[in-house]
Amino acid sequence: MITVGLTGGIGSGKTTVARAFEALGIPIYIADDEAKRLMNTSKVIKRKLIALFGELAYVNNTLNRPYLAKTIFNDKALLEQMNAIVHPKVGNHFKKWKKKQKAPYVIKEAAILFENGSYKNYDYIITVIAPEKERIARVMKRDHASKEKVEAIIANQWKDEIKSSLSDFVIVNTNLDSTKEAVLKTHKKLLKLSAKA
Repeated sequence: MITVGLTGGIGSGKTTVARAFEALGIPIYIADDEAKRLMNTSKVIKRKLIALFGELAYVNNTLNRPYLAKTIFNDKALLEQMNAIVHPKVGNHFKKWKKKQKAPYVIKEAAILFENGSYKNYDYIITVIAPEKERIARVMKRDHASKEKVEAIIANQWKDEIKSSLSDFVIVNTNLDSTKEAVLKTHKKLLKLSAKA
């Protein structure tokens, strides 16, 4: 069974694309959701995060997300240390999850697939792109975030051009109908590729 990575910058519409693949019967693994869950349920992760960030990392036994976000926002070294704690656990969980799936291929959706070098672990990569103006507007609406904050996040992620050049498929997400059409085309190609695998 082949593994397909699905990525894209913040606000590009990865979730929309993931849902469209899911509607075609493809199992989707959302790495961020799993990471959040494990950060709240894994004793090992909890212990290591408290050692890294201090007692404020958890409030009432629940991950203190605003505190963590604020602490790592301008500290790349801390972010990398946190990822080194969480990502291997997510990777192991994904392997177990994949074994249970019955499909020609599975998709793992991850925001920083290129940035952390994990893109090398996939058979194929799909990158979702959208105009920056649209992305900023989407995230401001979704997260009630300031324009400056969204721009700062975008500045920390790789440019669409670089990601696209390293991808096997690029889906432009500007309107739902054309996105669904692009997903269907990509799905058909992936079915052929998985049949050869």
